[in-house]
Amino acid sequence: MENREQMNIVIVGHVDHGKSTVIGRLLADTGSLPDGKLESVKEYCRKNSRPFEYAFLLDALKDEQAQGITIDTARCFFKTQKRNYIIIDAPGHIEFLKNMVTGASRAEAALLVIDAKEGIQENSKRHGHIVSMLGIRQVVVLVNKMDLVDFDEKVFQSIQSEFSEFLNKININPVNFIPISAFNGDNIADKSANILWHDGPTVLEQLDRLANRKEDEELPFRMPVQDIYKFTGEGDDRRIVAGTVLSGKISSGDEVVFLPSYKRSIIKTVEGFNIASRDTAYSDEAIGLTLQTQIYIKPGELLVKADETQPQLSSRFRANIFWVGKAPLIMGKNYKLKIGTMRIGVKLVEILSIIDAAELNIDTFKDQVERHDVAECIFETVKPIAFDSISEIEQTGRFVIVDSYEISGGGIILEGVADSSNTLLEHIMDREFLWERGLISSCLRENLYGHKAKFIVLTSGSEGNDKVIQDIGRELEKKLFQMKYKVYYLGVSGLSYGLASQPVSDYQGRDEHIRQIGELARIFTDSGQIFITTVFNLDDYEAEKLKLFNHPNDILIVNIGDTPFHTFQPDAGIEKDGAVNAVCALLKKQEVILDYYL
Repeated sequence: MENREQMNIVIVGHVDHGKSTVIGRLLADTGSLPDGKLESVKEYCRKNSRPFEYAFLLDALKDEQAQGITIDTARCFFKTQKRNYIIIDAPGHIEFLKNMVTGASRAEAALLVIDAKEGIQENSKRHGHIVSMLGIRQVVVLVNKMDLVDFDEKVFQSIQSEFSEFLNKININPVNFIPISAFNGDNIADKSANILWHDGPTVLEQLDRLANRKEDEELPFRMPVQDIYKFTGEGDDRRIVAGTVLSGKISSGDEVVFLPSYKRSIIKTVEGFNIASRDTAYSDEAIGLTLQTQIYIKPGELLVKADETQPQLSSRFRANIFWVGKAPLIMGKNYKLKIGTMRIGVKLVEILSIIDAAELNIDTFKDQVERHDVAECIFETVKPIAFDSISEIEQTGRFVIVDSYEISGGGIILEGVADSSNTLLEHIMDREFLWERGLISSCLRENLYGHKAKFIVLTSGSEGNDKVIQDIGRELEKKLFQMKYKVYYLGVSGLSYGLASQPVSDYQGRDEHIRQIGELARIFTDSGQIFITTVFNLDDYEAEKLKLFNHPNDILIVNIGDTPFHTFQPDAGIEKDGAVNAVCALLKKQEVILDYYL
């Protein structure tokens, strides 16, 4: 049947608790095996004097059959009347945790198998913990091998009670507990006469009741901005925003928002390479978009539709990461985060728990993530980024971390975290506490210099105004100097051959320059001087950051022309003509300078 719904299920559990047998039964009982497969496996067992097991249907690799364990993540397919299933057999053996994480991370739900006779093992809890870390919300617990405990209801209830309590502690609310005997087929596809005390669904019935993730096209629109192309030849003045649609669809006339800048516009046309313009584009298509109003945006932003569910926006997020770097992942070190087309600096700020890949031990006290560890952590980017949790939109919930030009970790975002407390605030507090002050007070400097200290930042969101604000900054310095005030101008670009002469990665460049100019401002204003700088297209977060860096001294942010801000309110908005006099008048009004006459 064409266009049938499809769902991904992962199955986990302790070694020998019967995962492969469960899957073999599902394949056999739904008629999903290739013709003759069941008979050939039975014949293989007969020739080798081995009892037939449904698990052998999956163990196609010779070394798997020899060791009796499932080594790699096997993808199996079966179908019910409702939908097609891809069921991922994730290894339970401790050496193959990496494969399990790789497989489980694409699943919409999980089946967790527990042996009724052996009961809840440590690995049962560890696998439950991993499922929780992966953000899988739908978990069904299968209590297998009920035949080995004579289908005793009390055994089942004891496991259900104990394991429910554990799962609740790790933020999993199990959908259901189902008593089964996979080897005999009890409660797999049909109700079992041996378990009449259980009035819940069979495994197949429960699978069909699970909620499925929407198809990419049905999800909210998401398109990371790859680049902006301008055309000038033959009268073509188009500015095309290029990228690949990850989910949803976009049409001419749709109002869109670029995040994290919050700049808005309306789609004018949908373009393609060497094809005619069209009205609509869909997920997985590489496209170009033109806008009705021209706005200045940068690659790396996430384009969304204004009337749809918005992604989260935060500089902190909780994530599950698998680390493969040669050096460990350590707190406080600068790394590069790649999510969509965004490239941004990131730090590990907290380790919530680590599962050691070699021993499968859960550790909540380690201070670094070793190679092949799976860890639940909190990360912080240098400024807020747009993302979705992995359970909402997979494509914008995945990221990689680069260390020394090598991809060293892959992760999935579970949720955004409130960033009211961040490393910048901690840095400012530490800096001020440790600031070694001289004997000259700010009042003494003001009396001698005849003016107060001030950090003046000139910015603009108008394209082409980058040189304009630099000229205004220089002229302002000259004007104040002629009035005998202690003043100094330094544009951010001037840092490249001074403080910032040491090479930094492209993704760090602007953020590092903002940090350096902010720290410089703190020194200049503490010395009682008027310090002027220019930063083109300063955004809300950078403006707040400069205020923090200069704390506790005063800052004056002046916008010239179109504003680059979303919610941040600059101290003044002026036009470029007469800008120098306008800033001087503002300084007099604020009593930074005393004498100024137009």
